[in-house]
Amino acid sequence: MKSFYDIEDRPPLGTSLVLALQHMLAAFGAIIAVPLVVGGVLGLSESTMVSIVSAALLVSGLVTMVQCLGLGPVGIRMPCVMGTSFTFVAVAIAIGQEHGLSGILGSALGGSLVMIIGSQFMGQVRKLFPPIVSGTVILMIGVSLVPVGTDWFAGALPGSADYGALPHLMIGLIVAVVVITLNRKGSGLFKTGAIVIGMAVGYLLSMLMGDVDFAPISQAAAIRIPRLLPVELTFPITGVISMGIIYLVTIMESTGDFLALSEVSHCKLTGKRLSRGILCDGIGSALASLFGTTPFSSFSQNVGIVAITGVASRFVVAMTGGLLMIAGFFPKLAALIITVPQPVLGGASIVMFGMIIAAGVKMLSRIDLDERNSIIVGVSITAGLAVTTRPDILEYLPSFFQVSLSSGIATAALVAVMLNQLFGHEATDSDMDDETEEEVITTKAQPLNTGLVS
Repeated sequence: MKSFYDIEDRPPLGTSLVLALQHMLAAFGAIIAVPLVVGGVLGLSESTMVSIVSAALLVSGLVTMVQCLGLGPVGIRMPCVMGTSFTFVAVAIAIGQEHGLSGILGSALGGSLVMIIGSQFMGQVRKLFPPIVSGTVILMIGVSLVPVGTDWFAGALPGSADYGALPHLMIGLIVAVVVITLNRKGSGLFKTGAIVIGMAVGYLLSMLMGDVDFAPISQAAAIRIPRLLPVELTFPITGVISMGIIYLVTIMESTGDFLALSEVSHCKLTGKRLSRGILCDGIGSALASLFGTTPFSSFSQNVGIVAITGVASRFVVAMTGGLLMIAGFFPKLAALIITVPQPVLGGASIVMFGMIIAAGVKMLSRIDLDERNSIIVGVSITAGLAVTTRPDILEYLPSFFQVSLSSGIATAALVAVMLNQLFGHEATDSDMDDETEEEVITTKAQPLNTGLVS
């Protein structure tokens, strides 16, 4: 089937709103979760928590728009959603327990220079990611998201009394079935909007079952204006260094996300384009610190939406950024989205995350998986899963390695790059040619041929 919208297409306003809402729903929970987790552990006041969350939404929206549309040398100009990153949670809490919120924000601002400066060397970094490495990293991104989607599907945290309760599983399954059915059998907006329609069905069913709590809407303020420098920043040396290490890890993770996005949107990812994306990531994190919220990175889950719908328009995702900014100013809108039950998100995420896995498999299927390449893929994925499923394995390592290897995606990427170099460098493909970089589209974005589309 033909694709609906490629990167440079501009869908009608109504269609764009529906498609943008899908991306917003997929990212919203993660955007607000990070500041809530950090603030909750540190025991911040309710007013401070509201301020951090509002700032997270506002800056997420702004950085998403810049990432999609570009602003001079900043922004990858691909359909990329940006938001607060869980990679920074542990180090932020450690800094906050000693230096408070001002120490977290100052450390994040100082550490962001690592990403801003590092962005200028992404041409060289990109050459370390030939198809065998890129496919491995993309596959690991999808696999690493499965536990998140599973917990959403189960409707609670592992160990909770109602984890995997039948009503939760039923709602999640219905949402997944609706999304898959519309993707295969639907047409027009019913097909491209399959995710938001499926979630709407799940939300209505959850309401009928009494599982939707509307209290956050009534408790939220009508309007809130995020402020620049809401607290005085401090710059503890150990905090800045720790944050700098995490930014190095984030460069690897964001590179993997951009590779996955390049694969599903069929848009060349050159060194120059990657540099613009990482630069936007770093500047966005610095801006987040100035507005009083935690650092940013690209969102993997939204890659799955592009994959399943075939809608790769960067203008649609830029509109998602606009919606996030509005939510930052109007807390009641944010509260409405918070009321979406976890099983509803889980039903959609199982399909979205599965499509990211399919993207990695598709890229690897183009490669001769001989003994050399099989070792690279197998060992890298195993290493990534090892630190993801059993993080205690890093307990006795020096703190630098504990931090650097704590991300399964970054670990898999590092192992894949090292093995590829050790076994003889595999030549990169033509998308490494920066001379043909400017907005080159190889083909229109199409839903992946994984059996979900006809």
